[in-house]
Amino acid sequence: MKNIALLVIDVQKVYSLNHSRLKVNNVESIVENINKIIRYFENKNLPIIYIRHLHNPDGSDAGRMYDFSGKTREIGFRKGSLEAEYIDDLIIIKGAPEIIKNRYNSFFNTDLADLLNKLKINQLVIVGFMTNFCCESTARDAHDRDYYVDFIIDATGTPGLEKLNQEQIKLASAQTLKAGYANVLKTKEFLLK
Repeated sequence: MKNIALLVIDVQKVYSLNHSRLKVNNVESIVENINKIIRYFENKNLPIIYIRHLHNPDGSDAGRMYDFSGKTREIGFRKGSLEAEYIDDLIIIKGAPEIIKNRYNSFFNTDLADLLNKLKINQLVIVGFMTNFCCESTARDAHDRDYYVDFIIDATGTPGLEKLNQEQIKLASAQTLKAGYANVLKTKEFLLK
């Protein structure tokens, strides 16, 4: 039997603020889908784990996150900043655990694996932001740790890139993940499972 938990990854204001370079189109409908999945888990009394990306204001814990290309970029997701707060419409379940991370992958340098082991979890459902960075990195690592993974594609979001729009990026991530890492589902499909 599979013991399942929900990972709600980086549903933070940086993706909803109009002035943000990471603003996601249709963020409201994505958060609505995330909330549907949260309510499903809450109603079944299944574990929900919130994950949030945060950095020290001085960037001392950012590693190569902002200089990966050789040029240093402005540190984002700073503790105490508006962009690092959860999106207002996100349902937060009182008492649900929160994991703080400072890399894309939710397992890297966090207690996530220990928490999942303690809960005897062997299946993860992934929702949140960004589809092709934090969500996908976490799904890939989860697979390699032998978790079953359900990736709810329309409950994830990402801004466009230079040559790809949001939907093209999500399609590319979905195709890669379902070729060898995860079951890729839409919210309605998951809720009817």
